[in-house]
Amino acid sequence: MPSLSALAWAGLVVGAIVVGVSKTGLPGANTLGIALFAAALPAKESTGAMLLLLILGDVMALALYRRHADWRAIVRLAPSVIAGLALGAVFLALVGDAWVKRSIGILLIFVVLLTLWRRRGAEVKPGRGSAIAYGSLGGFTTMVANAGGPPMSMYFLASRFSVNTFLGTAAWFFAIINIVKLPISIGLGIITVPTLWIDLILVVPVLVGAAIGRYIITKLSQKTFETIVVVLTLVGALYLVF
Repeated sequence: MPSLSALAWAGLVVGAIVVGVSKTGLPGANTLGIALFAAALPAKESTGAMLLLLILGDVMALALYRRHADWRAIVRLAPSVIAGLALGAVFLALVGDAWVKRSIGILLIFVVLLTLWRRRGAEVKPGRGSAIAYGSLGGFTTMVANAGGPPMSMYFLASRFSVNTFLGTAAWFFAIINIVKLPISIGLGIITVPTLWIDLILVVPVLVGAAIGRYIITKLSQKTFETIVVVLTLVGALYLVF
């Protein structure tokens, strides 16, 4: 079992709850969880630890929304996402832990800016160029930092999906992507035995977060929640960079 401080464990528990919330209610909110995991663990290990919890969250999201996916959108994104995943895997293999940590912070700042731009209400329906741009960005950010949620959320919103179609498409998209990432992460040594022990302890917080996400999607203003997530994520990202 890894030796972590009480503060680090508290951050991991909150981060695991956010994983559950992001999977069942508010896709893209997971940037806060990424910052908390990367602050509590070495950067590469944080990516591996979160991946296993994200897969657990994917299972719960599919149980709720699996019948509502737009498969045409998923197929359209596939080539560019694969390219982004490959680039992200090479990046992880070549750079040191300190640079991975800074890169996670920089990526989080970038996706926060994308989220803020989305909140301004861009309504142009995405074409092939947008699918290539956001697919490759989503593939790279999800491979390096599990941070594909915000750019892909913007793409799905620009596609003018209904809430259920949005959640169903996101559920299948990330379930497939995360399963593809699993053997790559094991091969890169990102997922380790200590990582598995941490994830075992964090299963319950993820389940709690999933229940919270399912509840607040109909009870809490998403605009208010996103504002909180943006502020806390930006603070966490700046901490990682500096």
